[in-house]
Amino acid sequence: MRSVDEQLARVIAAAVRPAPVRVAISESQGLLCAEEVVAERALPGFDQAAVDGYAVRSVDVQGAGEHPVQLPVVGEIPAGSRQPRRLQPGQAVRVATGAPLPTLADAVVPLGYTDGHQAKVTVQRPVPSAAFVRRTGEDVQTGDIAVRRGASIGSAQVGLLAAVGRNKVLVHPRPRVSVVSVGEELVDVDRTPGQGQVYDVNSYALAAAARDAGAEVSRVGIQSADPRRLREVVEGRLLLSEIVVVAGGVGGVVGDEVRAALADLGDLDVTRVAMHPGSAQGFGRLGPDAVPTFLLPANPMSALVVFEVLVRPLIRAALGKRNPYRRAVAARLLSPLTSTKGRRGFLRGQLLRDAENGEYLVQPLGTSGSHLLASLAEANCLIMLDEDVTDVAVGEEVLVSFLAQRG
Repeated sequence: MRSVDEQLARVIAAAVRPAPVRVAISESQGLLCAEEVVAERALPGFDQAAVDGYAVRSVDVQGAGEHPVQLPVVGEIPAGSRQPRRLQPGQAVRVATGAPLPTLADAVVPLGYTDGHQAKVTVQRPVPSAAFVRRTGEDVQTGDIAVRRGASIGSAQVGLLAAVGRNKVLVHPRPRVSVVSVGEELVDVDRTPGQGQVYDVNSYALAAAARDAGAEVSRVGIQSADPRRLREVVEGRLLLSEIVVVAGGVGGVVGDEVRAALADLGDLDVTRVAMHPGSAQGFGRLGPDAVPTFLLPANPMSALVVFEVLVRPLIRAALGKRNPYRRAVAARLLSPLTSTKGRRGFLRGQLLRDAENGEYLVQPLGTSGSHLLASLAEANCLIMLDEDVTDVAVGEEVLVSFLAQRG
């Protein structure tokens, strides 16, 4: 029986990052930048008012702290104005937030420092030079790197790209993941199951898990285990995917048929991994491009756990993430736990935080049964128990993997 760490090392070694592509900045969120984005213009691009008020020369209002200073208002500049204005000594110009400053003005007096009059304004407080002014290049200078290669593009990065005038950016794209369900007993959710039939849970659940991991997903759905038909489907997906996941492809007669169908597409290793649930599984690299391909258990709970432990890190590695693994923290058990000897346990739990001391606590959910999907839906973490651990008492510390979701 292969260890989890050994199987995971084999999987991660197969990670291939798709070639960078140029996309619209509106489509870049969540991806890694694949270039050094150099600003071709300064940000801000001109001296501008940071507040609504009056553009002035700071020397003309420096005495306003002792006695109010009156200045004639010789005009008004709205935001977006393209008309150049020049300020003479002893004058003020009414400006809106974001408006370009007139020549010679070096400060803005906020409206709250004045009486707000339109023709002759009384300034009641002085302002120093550069006060309430956004200076040219204060944020980004021409030639600065606005977004670095390898940076994760979030809302701030998208905004910065727009601010420096970029409408497209080179990124590492999402890996394409195809999800196939195999089983004669399966029916889609829009049909009523007959005797001995069950809904196809896996293709929906695994597609959602892949999407949550950051992949571009194709849910192929239910396929027959007929070797020729299954081979055609998988062979087609290998040409369109960076990762292929086949649920229901291990164990029993169906597992034999799946392995026979895919045997000559590449090296496919079906084995037992020392984990619970989801011990029986397969992994290989198929097709001319050696696409990483997984065979997962038919049981939805087991399939999701195997996906979480092995497939998700591969997707994250393909995205270029420096750390493809979930955040793990130590937490104290609120209920006792048992695990299968010789296998690493991945058990469902609810992670909590002690309001008094900030310590993490974890409440196990359900039993260790691999078929219990409802408790996984309630879980926000997986409790990870080493292979040599069989019993854990209340209050003991365990390691948990936090199942944070996107959005």
